[in-house]
Parts: sequence; C-alpha cells; structure tokens
Amino acid sequence: MNSQNRTCRSPDELLALLHDHLSKADEMDVLAHLDSCEPCRRVLESCAADSQLWQSAAHLLRGNPRVHFLHESNGSPSRSCSPPAVSTSIQLVLDSLAPTDDPAMLGRLGNYEVHGVIGCGGMGVVLKATDPSLDRPVAIKVLSPQLAVSGLARHRFEREAKAAAAVLHPNVIAIHGVSVDGPLPYLAMPYLRAITLQKRIDSQGPLPLVDTLRIGIQIASGLAAAHEQGLVHRDIKPANILLESGTERATITDFGLARAVDDVSITQTGIIAGTPQFMSPEQVLGHGLDHRSDLFSLGSLLYAACTGEPPFRAQSTFAILRAISDVQPMNLRERNPELPRWLETLISRLMRKSPDERFQTAREVEHLLQQCLAHVTTPNAPLPEQLSRGTRIWSRVHRSLAVIALLTVVAYATILLLLATNVPPTDAATGNTPHVAESVKDTIRDSAATTADTIPWDDQSLSTEQMFNEATTLDLETRFPFEPLP
Repeated sequence: MNSQNRTCRSPDELLALLHDHLSKADEMDVLAHLDSCEPCRRVLESCAADSQLWQSAAHLLRGNPRVHFLHESNGSPSRSCSPPAVSTSIQLVLDSLAPTDDPAMLGRLGNYEVHGVIGCGGMGVVLKATDPSLDRPVAIKVLSPQLAVSGLARHRFEREAKAAAAVLHPNVIAIHGVSVDGPLPYLAMPYLRAITLQKRIDSQGPLPLVDTLRIGIQIASGLAAAHEQGLVHRDIKPANILLESGTERATITDFGLARAVDDVSITQTGIIAGTPQFMSPEQVLGHGLDHRSDLFSLGSLLYAACTGEPPFRAQSTFAILRAISDVQPMNLRERNPELPRWLETLISRLMRKSPDERFQTAREVEHLLQQCLAHVTTPNAPLPEQLSRGTRIWSRVHRSLAVIALLTVVAYATILLLLATNVPPTDAATGNTPHVAESVKDTIRDSAATTADTIPWDDQSLSTEQMFNEATTLDLETRFPFEPLP
C-alpha cells in the first residue's frame, strides 16, 4: 500500500489497525502516516475510546499512573497524602502489590483485590479493596515500607490490630483480618462511607447541641467498651472519629497508640505519644495514665465540637503542651454564649487537670449525656442531678441579686418620697430644721436589713414571683413611723 498519493486514511483502515487486521507492510505504512497527520490521530483516538475515558486516562497519567485516589469515605486515615508522600509511601506500597488478572484492579494484597488509594496516615497507607471470599469492600491499612523495617513500628502496628480486634462494639472500628508476617503488615477493616468529625467541624463550624450530645454519647459508649477490656486509646481526637454518611453513627478509629493499662513495654522515657491539642495533662507530663486520660481527651473533643476550635491553641507544640498542663481553657460559654450552663459544667469537669476530679468512668459520662439529650429533646425531662445542682445554685444567686437590687431601689424611692412629704417644721427656739434625712436613712437601712433576713432564700419551693413578693412587701407604717399627711 503506497502512501505517497494519499493524504488521510479512512476510518476503516484505522479500525483495521486497531484490530490488527492489516498486513505488516500496510501497518508500517499507516503508522508512518500517523506520525505526521494530526487529523488521523484524532480519528484513531475516537475509534479507540470516547473522550471521557481519554480524559480519565490523562488525569491518572499526569501523576502516578498506578495511583487511583478515592474520595474520603474510608476506614481510618487521619489526613490526606501530600505530593511527596505520593511518590514514596504510596508508590512503594503499590509496587509491592502482587499482579492481578483483573485489569480494573491495581493489584493484590494477600487475598484482597486493590481498587485504589484512600489516603495515608502517620504509619502507612489506606487502600480500598474487595474481599473476594465475601464479595464486600474493605479498607486495608498497610504499614509504610519505610517503617516496616523497624521492629518497634511493626510491634506497634500489631498492637493496634489486637487492640481494635479485642473490642466488639458498634462505635469501635471492626477488624476483619490482619497479617503481620509479610514484608508489609496490614489489617483489613470495614469500608465506611464517612467523613471525620474534624472535617465536619472544619466545613460547618460548631455543631448543633443535639448533634454534639449524640456524637458524645457514642464515643463515650465505645470508650467504655475499650476500657472494660483494659485498653486506653490515648489518641481521642476529632480526626479519629468517623461519621457515617446517611446515618448518625460515630466510630472510633486508629488504635495505633492504644495499650493495656498495665503494659509498659512500649513506654520510653521522654517520648510523648498522641496529638498535642487533645492530650491529657498526665500524657503531657509523661506520668502514668489510665482510662481517665481518654475522658480528658473526650472533653477536649466535645469542646471543639461546641466551639469549632480546640480548647488549647498556641504558636508552638511546646506552648500547647504547657497550656494543657498549667492553664485553664477559656470558658465554653465565652466562646459560644448560646450553649447551656450545664454543658459547660459537664465539659469543664471532664477537663479537670487532676484525674481524681473528673468523672471516673466513660460509662458514667455516657449515661449523663443520654440524660442531657433527653432533657433537650423531650419536654419536662429533668437534667442529671450532678449538672442541675450547679444550675440551680446559679439561678438562685441570680434571683437573690435581682431581689436585692429591687429592694435597694424601693428603699431609695421611699427615702425620696419621705423627704419630699414629711419635712418637720422649723424649731422656733433655734431656727433649725431637724436632720430628718439622717434619721430616715438609718430607719431605711435597718428596715432593709430586717427584710433581707426574713426572706427564705434557701426555700427552693418558692417561685421567682413569690420571692419577689416576699422581698417587696414592706409595712411602711410600722417600719417608717412618721405621721401621715393631714
């Protein structure tokens, strides 16, 4: 076939080229023509695939041709990967995958067919895959190849798998399978269509009160289950809480720092593990800690959910750690005045510096939050006694101050009235007018003190209106014995 006298190839010839139906000589002739003919190359591309497929291919080829990033709806990564991480951790993990017969997959890891990359965290890469034995999607957390050579990192990764697998609870991430003997240890978890609580706070700001309470109940319930197994999470923070799309379920993830209360094999002097802004004071100081450390972190998480910001912020990590150990956070209602005082009381107690002054168990916190949610959503549902006591005291103080202020106004008004209407005549012998004002002041002052002493301030059965009546009912004829006007 001679191409000297032909300007463009027909679509049939190009299709024949794609289907390998041309002779060797004709194939070479067509390929030589395509090298110099842009219109024919466009026709060939349209014959091979539609424009949408070519755009997808171009998008993938601009970066790593094997990396297929998925939207965040995953098992547990706490942050997305930066470009340098894509070229190292992810590339190394993908290069370690076994080949697969399915062209739509990136490769195989154990028995799992890998679809794409969800993200990466501090210790590795999270992949989306399919479990062929059960035909269900899973999220696979793979230890970073750079860390896989460290015995300590492998030990910590294995501990995470065992810790999470030991807690069977709907608000704790489940573990479907684990492998720690291969070149790259990994664990398989449910693939959840979810976002982290941190992303929701970042995108929407402070959460509504009801949402905060519901999320807090579930986290406290999951922590109670972990604590009952003797585990302390040690890294409770919004980025480790998944909120499932279409439901209101919150799931605790990332047990990478979890350990048994009596396990000291991983502890090292001078090493602080956790996320600074949500650490407990005992974590910051490197002291021994127990399950109550998680309760402080839960309080910090609820604080962030209510205000949109963590309770401790500073320019450096050291300053944050110092604030956690030495400084009280700004009052919750100063950040968000719309919040009820009882919620401020609950969160401030969770965040006490001393573990002995906090609530003592996650189960107790779960029950308190359940009662608070009922109080908000159900008419006439009472607050928990531990929270309503402080609220009643503040209410009584406010009523008392209001009554005293009103009593003062009445007393001074009476003084002015008496001075204007009961001025005694001038003394004929001296020509002076008695100092009525001083006498009236003394009488009014004694009267106010007597009245205040007779008001039953501690009687909680009195309504505000009844207390007002008690304070303002004054027998002026008895307490101010001046002659009435003629």
